[in-house]
Amino acid sequence: MIDIRLVRETPDAVRASQRARGEDPGVVDAILAADEARRSSLAQYEAARAQQKAFGKQVAAAQGEEKRALLAQVKELAEQVKSLDADAVAAQGRLDALMRTVGNVIIDGVPAGGEEDYLVRQTIGTPRDFAAEGFEPLDHVTLGERLGAIDLDRGAKVSGARFYFLTGPGARLELGLLHLAIDRAVAHGFVPMVTPTLVTPQTMAGAGFLDSHADEVYHLPADDLYLTGTSEVALAGYHADEIVDLTDGPKRYAGWSACYRREAGSHGKDTKGIIRVHQFHKVEMFVYCRVEDAAAEHDRLLAMEQDMLTAVELPYRVIDVAAGDLGGPAARKFDCEAWVPTQGRYREVTSTSNCTTFQARRLGTRERDPQDAKGATRVVATLNGTLATTRWIVAILENHQQADGSVRVPEALRPYVGLDVIAPRR
Repeated sequence: MIDIRLVRETPDAVRASQRARGEDPGVVDAILAADEARRSSLAQYEAARAQQKAFGKQVAAAQGEEKRALLAQVKELAEQVKSLDADAVAAQGRLDALMRTVGNVIIDGVPAGGEEDYLVRQTIGTPRDFAAEGFEPLDHVTLGERLGAIDLDRGAKVSGARFYFLTGPGARLELGLLHLAIDRAVAHGFVPMVTPTLVTPQTMAGAGFLDSHADEVYHLPADDLYLTGTSEVALAGYHADEIVDLTDGPKRYAGWSACYRREAGSHGKDTKGIIRVHQFHKVEMFVYCRVEDAAAEHDRLLAMEQDMLTAVELPYRVIDVAAGDLGGPAARKFDCEAWVPTQGRYREVTSTSNCTTFQARRLGTRERDPQDAKGATRVVATLNGTLATTRWIVAILENHQQADGSVRVPEALRPYVGLDVIAPRR
């Protein structure tokens, strides 16, 4: 949720952010009107409450007929206070509902537009010329089946479409990736975490995943719990309603979890293989920091993602995601996209988002304001970034395949996978 003071003090900036996202800027005027109504209702309630307290003192000092008359007025005033309190609560509810329709205000420099309006920041590495090497590359599905690494048919038999088994070297490859990611995160001062994958509605909504993307989330009605699509959700809730100590720098966590996504609206997209699936594993970085440090922390997360991609020897590019493709909590997001040879294009394998104070405001995560001698609190910033996930297997298999059908394991992964080369099954 954005700060109401931002809407009051810089409404034009919020309108511009809404337009860049492709959303209705008129909601700003509705919010301002609702805020004025809320403040008016609250003022009337507080005035009536003050009058009620004053009457209480008069009643205590009065006697006889005067006291009976005052008690009658007190009763009437109590009903008025109750009614005004209900009005104030309702006005707050209307304001909150409007505020939750507004995505985070984008950071200057974020490109306007939708999914195809990103800007390319960097392109790293050169895709292999398989034709020059004298063979046609196989896609990750064919490779996975021949290597005994991916079993899509039995995944569909057991669980339905968009499920799979990682078998033998495929399982070892995924575990190796995740272990490498955790080791690198720890080396950078991150605390490793194995997180819950079921969370309360309050946590899911607080992280910003029940707004415009609620249809992508699995809900268990009998328990009123949600399956998380990223450990970002659980880590966002980890310090909910707490005052965190950031005097020694940001709090950095690396969450390992299974992830679940309904992939609503993706019918017909990436139906073959393990690019767009309902369940996968991921190591997700999550940071709590001071607002002033958020931009530098965002660059730090991106650099770590790039180092991981370099370690597994993948050609990739970095894009600055357009405002309309950010998602509600993010004020800016950078994606790293690895080259997929058989598709002839780059596909997203990591993303890192600066969510500024959006999530922490909803979840009540604060710090002591270092500029306030009286110890007042202020909302912190949160950021997240993917350090490894199942989808990387697609790019690793395709980019490191060899003419004989085997796949070379990147050197950085070999100690974790226990193989130099994954050979086809005989």
